[in-house]
Amino acid sequence: MSKKARIIVGIVIVVVFLVVGFMSFMDSKIEYVNFKEAQNRQRTVEVKGQWVKDKDAKFDVNTNTFTFFMKDDNATEMKVVYDGAKPNNFEVAEAVVVKGKVKDGNFHAKEILTKCPSKYEAKGTDVKN
Repeated sequence: MSKKARIIVGIVIVVVFLVVGFMSFMDSKIEYVNFKEAQNRQRTVEVKGQWVKDKDAKFDVNTNTFTFFMKDDNATEMKVVYDGAKPNNFEVAEAVVVKGKVKDGNFHAKEILTKCPSKYEAKGTDVKN
């Protein structure tokens, strides 16, 4: 193999690695969106919102599925389906972040993150210097 052919092969290999690396990075990048935007995306996204407490939230033992309704920050409501148990601190959470995709009109979560009130925040006190 000539020196010119080796250089061309080397350049092709570097370009292939760069393209594969860029594509992997783009697939792993997860964006915060609302439910409306999540319906238009074909990839995994995160949606922040609040659990709708006056609607049914239940865990199905037979399918190991937890379902509940959530409102995003734009007040759009959607049913969330999660393959797993309800998080321990779900009832006291101030906010919920679900990570997944919209399928068949429901948000199918791969992960549920809860933001709970901090025990270190002052409650109703105003500190002045």
